[in-house]
Amino acid sequence: MSIDLSQFIPTFLEESFEGLELMESSLLNLEQGDIDTINAIFRAAHSIKGGAGTFGFNRVTDFTHEVETLLDEMRDGRRSIEQRDVDLLLRSVDCIRLLIEAARDGVECDAPSIQDVHNALAQTLNKEISTNKKVDDVEQEFVDASNGTPSWKISFIPHHEMLQTGNDVLHIINALAELGPVTQVVECENIPPLDSIHPEECYLSWQITLQSSCNKGDIEEVFEWVEDECDLIVEQVTSELPEIVEEFEAVSDNVETPPLPTPSQKTDAESVSAVKPTVSNPEGGSIRVGIDKVDALINRVGELVITQAMLKQVGNDLSHQQLDLVEKLLEGLVQLEGNTRDLQEDVMRIRMLPISFVFNRFPRMVYDISSKLGKKIELKLSGEQTELDKTVMEKIGDPLVHLVRNSLDHGLEMPDERIAAGKDDTGTVHLHAYHQGGYIVIDIIDDGRGLNTQRIKEKALEKGLISAEQNLPDQEINELIFAPGFSTADQVSDLSGRGVGMDVVRRNIESLGGHVALTSTPGEGSTFSVSLPLTLAILDGQLIRVATETYIVPLISIIESAQLNHNNVKAVAGNPSLYCFRDEYIPIYSIRQLFSLPSSQSPLDETMVIIVESSGHKYALLVDDLLDQQQVVLKSLDSNYMPVEGISGATILGDGGVALIVDIKGLSALKQQMSCEISHAFEHTVESVA
Repeated sequence: MSIDLSQFIPTFLEESFEGLELMESSLLNLEQGDIDTINAIFRAAHSIKGGAGTFGFNRVTDFTHEVETLLDEMRDGRRSIEQRDVDLLLRSVDCIRLLIEAARDGVECDAPSIQDVHNALAQTLNKEISTNKKVDDVEQEFVDASNGTPSWKISFIPHHEMLQTGNDVLHIINALAELGPVTQVVECENIPPLDSIHPEECYLSWQITLQSSCNKGDIEEVFEWVEDECDLIVEQVTSELPEIVEEFEAVSDNVETPPLPTPSQKTDAESVSAVKPTVSNPEGGSIRVGIDKVDALINRVGELVITQAMLKQVGNDLSHQQLDLVEKLLEGLVQLEGNTRDLQEDVMRIRMLPISFVFNRFPRMVYDISSKLGKKIELKLSGEQTELDKTVMEKIGDPLVHLVRNSLDHGLEMPDERIAAGKDDTGTVHLHAYHQGGYIVIDIIDDGRGLNTQRIKEKALEKGLISAEQNLPDQEINELIFAPGFSTADQVSDLSGRGVGMDVVRRNIESLGGHVALTSTPGEGSTFSVSLPLTLAILDGQLIRVATETYIVPLISIIESAQLNHNNVKAVAGNPSLYCFRDEYIPIYSIRQLFSLPSSQSPLDETMVIIVESSGHKYALLVDDLLDQQQVVLKSLDSNYMPVEGISGATILGDGGVALIVDIKGLSALKQQMSCEISHAFEHTVESVA
């Protein structure tokens, strides 16, 4: 029975990308003489090479083999750890990632960088670029024992089913030949009659002699991929070398050695197609869940089942008019509510992953950018184990990258500038994650020059974002960096200055139900604080009543709520349009007007006001009453109905009713749309009268 290897490809891809991350992070922290780290990097490369060979990803195997050789020279002391070699290995990690992604997608990878790095590896290893060490290139001879080089006798007897798992004996012996000259004797006596041969089974075995100063562990490592699928004996011999040569010659005279199977000449793309028409990386992906989380979920479901059984029994008793069991029923309902809430939290925890999955990309990025800019930069990470929903994590990566780039490029000074300012020549960027209420906060802190408020103001005036008459506080001026197309860079670079970015950062963060705040002190640095909900599936909300309808306002958007004070209302053209909040006049939005609900006959002083914030702007929402605060499960209107301006989604309340979730930013767009319609209607009326 043949085995469908395609079922193992997603696992190989996942583990390979994790291995590349380990290689990258270890290389960035590598120090001279750190053999343990070199061994860890070597093992990761070796695993990737072995797995790629199993699935026929030949380009990955060949390229990683060169990387493995360089690492092997480092770990056995033949080569010292030089910065240029570390840089080359980091570039090699990038190339392996590109090759694996191409193999995953079933396409050819023709990036010029791969050949450049391959050439650099060959030059570093003092090899011809086209030379690859193969078994049939190895001299079939023994070195005399008197030269002091040990010999190893290896008995390799594959189990019949070994080939069915995709393992190739040629690859194994090729890898063994990297340790030294190899002589092999193929034993054919177990081959059955032709009509009994199964084409996918292995009937051969090998007696191998290796001339090498390696240790036994190095040899066993070559066979680690098939250690459970073969019988392997490794023994060191020195004095018996002549006898082995004689035995080999005798056997060679009497046994015709069949050729080893040749490796597939297919490209990686063809190999993937042969295993599976399309190897995709579905957007849903997979996550690894800690056994403690699964155990907690199983226990919680067990509690829920017990409670359900108890309530069923009470219900049966009630059907027999035993109304004295009502108290037990109510007790069971309370228990059911608690178990259901706990179950919900346990299920959500399964989707939680540590923020380190995002943070891990930054050490390499800081390393590359600091080298490119000629700056000395230290990256500090804290709170890496703070957990966040997988969906949120996948979407927050790019905004965080842009914010960190901004700190590296604009925030931190050049070393001489820092020294002149009385600072250490090495700048610091600190990424700090922590929980705050029901949210996760990620701070990007740098100790650079801070924002140039005057320069921002000049650019804003130049672009017409503000007028010369406006007397804005420094904080509001600094917030203008989030305006679309805003940039203070004089020259366009591949890092910044293209006039796009910060507005997209804010928009992407707010699309996740979060917000970004900015603080800056000239000469001391800046801090960007990104607040995000822990999950997109559940929202902490404030229930409000307007007329007979119930709406939900996200708690993360609310600054304050209180009874409306009519003394703080400033009328414009006879309409209550502005509200004075802490010496700042902000727009008033009437939910009744925006959603076309019946007008209220109640006095203005009986109205509630909720101060909310979105995209750095504050608004005062007029509502009739504040109800409970609770977690609600979000339901998309886009997929279940259609997009509605000013509404981000809906949820089902405990009484079975539907409550719409208010989109604060959408309210602003809705208000502008209504103002335009009123303006057009007024103009049409004037024209008609005229």
